[in-house]
Amino acid sequence: MTPATSPSGGPPVLVLVGPPGSGKSTVGRILAARYGVPFRDTDADVEARAGKPIPDIFVDEGEPHFRALEHEAVAEALAGHHGVLALGGGAVLDPATRRLLAAHRVVFLDVGVHDAVRRVGLDAPRPLLVGNPRARWRELMEQRRPLYTEVARAVVLTDDRTPDQVADAVHEHFAKELSQQ
Repeated sequence: MTPATSPSGGPPVLVLVGPPGSGKSTVGRILAARYGVPFRDTDADVEARAGKPIPDIFVDEGEPHFRALEHEAVAEALAGHHGVLALGGGAVLDPATRRLLAAHRVVFLDVGVHDAVRRVGLDAPRPLLVGNPRARWRELMEQRRPLYTEVARAVVLTDDRTPDQVADAVHEHFAKELSQQ
């Protein structure tokens, strides 16, 4: 596959959105390696900025504080990360973030509950999946699916696919556009 050859700096090559377990980080790293660009995950940016894991931010400061940190991390990354960018699953909840995403190549990595739970695990420290993870995941997807599709220029189903197959499908959506960079 032809890597995207653009100067460093500038907007991301691709932005990946989707729920927990969709493969944003795994697929993002594969795509970044293929394109010869860096990978960045805004959840890691939030944790670095806060100096603690996301579950601790939720417990110590609450979800609104986390969402504010998340918006700042996304805005900063969209403005200056030339590579593949993975956003946290709830980043699309913020209308300002959705407006920022309008100017970017956004891919919604869609996944069903069975594959998501298998990938994430039922005991993973996900603050919004506390209680019944399957039921909470379904509720989150009912709320977020329209927002993911609103910001996405492509939707790629990840169920029953390997990360490399998902990366191939993502690349197919943008191959011509990326080869012209």
